[in-house]
Amino acid sequence: MSATIVFVSIAIVLFFVFTLLAVRRARGVPDFDATMTTIRSLDVEAFRNLVDPKEEAFLRANLPPRKFRTIHRDRSRAALAYVKELSQASLQFARIGDAAQRNPDPLVSAWGKQLANSAIYLRLSVLSTSVQLTLSAIFPGLPWRSGHPVLEHYDRATRLLLTHDALQRVQSPAS
Repeated sequence: MSATIVFVSIAIVLFFVFTLLAVRRARGVPDFDATMTTIRSLDVEAFRNLVDPKEEAFLRANLPPRKFRTIHRDRSRAALAYVKELSQASLQFARIGDAAQRNPDPLVSAWGKQLANSAIYLRLSVLSTSVQLTLSAIFPGLPWRSGHPVLEHYDRATRLLLTHDALQRVQSPAS
């Protein structure tokens, strides 16, 4: 008898959780302008500098090993902060892409699918880069693989957003 009560209670709780998630998703259409502001505020060039293997090689060659390890750890932690912001941006890209996929206009829906796919690749690249940076911060002697994949995925997703922004501006005077 008590096992039945536990299972029914769990089912009721799960029902309310899934209902809440469905309602949040339905109303959770992201603000396109706020997302663009956030994305434009990221200093991608600073991140490029932090993950540039040539910069690391220069520092390794010109600093004593102890000083290099200290600076390398600090640079890795700073790059991790940028990666966290890129992770948030990938979530915003995915939300916009998901909302656009539900649009009845086939052009907007296809654009949303591209953006959502791009967001997934960016997210996976962010996760990989996070692991690399964490290991690099812990073990500064490990060779660092370039952060270019995460930057390429970010650039692609940003271009898709800007294309959509330009598409909206072209379509709005005709409306």
